[in-house]
Amino acid sequence: MYNLEILEKGCEELGITLSDTQKNQFIRFYEYLVEKNKVMNLTGITEFDEVLVKHFLDSLCCVKAVDMGKIKTVMDIGTGAGFPGVPLKIAFPEVEACLLDSLNKRVKFLEETFALLDLEGISAIHGRAEEYAKNKAYREKYDLCVSRAVSGLATLSEYCLPYVKVGGLFVSYKSGSVKEEAEAAEKAVKILGGKIRDIQYFDLPGSEIGRSLVIIEKVKNTPGKYPRKAGTPLREPLA
Repeated sequence: MYNLEILEKGCEELGITLSDTQKNQFIRFYEYLVEKNKVMNLTGITEFDEVLVKHFLDSLCCVKAVDMGKIKTVMDIGTGAGFPGVPLKIAFPEVEACLLDSLNKRVKFLEETFALLDLEGISAIHGRAEEYAKNKAYREKYDLCVSRAVSGLATLSEYCLPYVKVGGLFVSYKSGSVKEEAEAAEKAVKILGGKIRDIQYFDLPGSEIGRSLVIIEKVKNTPGKYPRKAGTPLREPLA
């Protein structure tokens, strides 16, 4: 029997109400994550309470930056084991979500997870952000792009902003202070059609773990030559 108090309290703090079905989906996601983690590297965090805080609640903290009631489509770049995409989909089932990862076995894990949790309107795709961003079916189609990937903000913006429609948002999940990183990325963000609107600093609910959300608004179309070819944004970030 799991004690969901940490998740429930954290969600209450974030203004999110979970039904019993949603709570069960979080439990089943946790169980499957830990089970699969024994045979493939999905996460270094497996303790139940820690997963609740550092994966589930962390993912849901997006609500500090975005009114999810206004979001119809979400793209999660470099989703890994499904963060923040899967928790956001569980908490906001009406959202259409697409999760992209460069490792095929993680994508397979995600597809199995969606089936296990009876999630509809969510897909996982295998490939590189630079390549899918050139595909008309994905380019500038999303209200919101999210990423918990660890690259620098200039690189992440080149991966993510091409997916966001004009008027939409890219939210980058970061730890601690990112003021200098954001300032350094400002020019790159502008080139890519974005504008840094705000940075939200906070502690994860029920913890003293400092997190930040960089909120970038898409103000104009991303020029067609971006993102540059695979590997370039990481090796030579726009400056």
